[in-house]
Amino acid sequence: MEKEIISLIEENGPLTGLELRNAVSGDDLVLWRTCKQSETLAIQTVGTRYLRLDRRIEGFARLSPSIWRQFLTYSVVGLRGDPSPLKRKTQAVSSHIEEVSKAKLELACTIVSGLQSHLEGEWPWDHQVCYIVGGDIVHCMAHDVPRPERSTGKMVNGSDMDLVVVADDSVPESFMKRLDDAIFEEKYRFLITPHLREEIDYIVKKLERVREQVRFDTFKRMVACKILHEGTFLYGSEELFCMLKTMLREHGVIKRLNDLERRAGSFRKNAEEYLLHGQTEKLEAEDLYLFYPSEESEEFE
Repeated sequence: MEKEIISLIEENGPLTGLELRNAVSGDDLVLWRTCKQSETLAIQTVGTRYLRLDRRIEGFARLSPSIWRQFLTYSVVGLRGDPSPLKRKTQAVSSHIEEVSKAKLELACTIVSGLQSHLEGEWPWDHQVCYIVGGDIVHCMAHDVPRPERSTGKMVNGSDMDLVVVADDSVPESFMKRLDDAIFEEKYRFLITPHLREEIDYIVKKLERVREQVRFDTFKRMVACKILHEGTFLYGSEELFCMLKTMLREHGVIKRLNDLERRAGSFRKNAEEYLLHGQTEKLEAEDLYLFYPSEESEEFE
């Protein structure tokens, strides 16, 4: 496999992990290990790694993107003796990811703006409501690699858009339901429209629920807090948004999330060592959770 990869790069220049995966037959793990262990090949990775919570892991903490997703989407493989083409290709990949992240953020803003116009006559102006966006977008790590949406299996354009809508406790339930229904209509439209094919994950909730979630005492509450912590303000009440961030800090949630992220870094290092140096035939099927992506969707169910 190594000789085949080297030949491909000599002919085509440096390739992303996905481009290699499409060109080389064989096992995913073997492909990754071959590139990592080769003395002739070099790998450069763009972007950052950040906390993801996973029920399958003791302590729940791992890093995102996963080892495999990082290789496929955010890594470029070239030749050690020819660094200039590798650098150019890596810069191109980085610029593309930034463009995708910006475009998805702008699309999220457009969706929210459309909702505002649609609900203008019903909007509770004397109450506080804020929109928060999370996920890959806020880390400038959004990608456009086609993938199946988990509930329908329909192909979507890469990273989803995570929307969290929080309202103060006095907002009428009738409006909360109307808002939820309106976002769901947008979610469905963006999913089935051929030229869009975007996935929107969302949750609409009141401040009362956030007060419960900052207890940080169940997996679902931990996920909700992590999404709020990493989320950025999109639209609505900045006062409410700041209140949410203050609640996370005052309840010690941010410190606990930072501790989990440090733990996730150690877990990632150990997982990579295990997958790189363990005997392939002895790796059990259940070990592959270390390698592949995990879903972090419980907040949006």
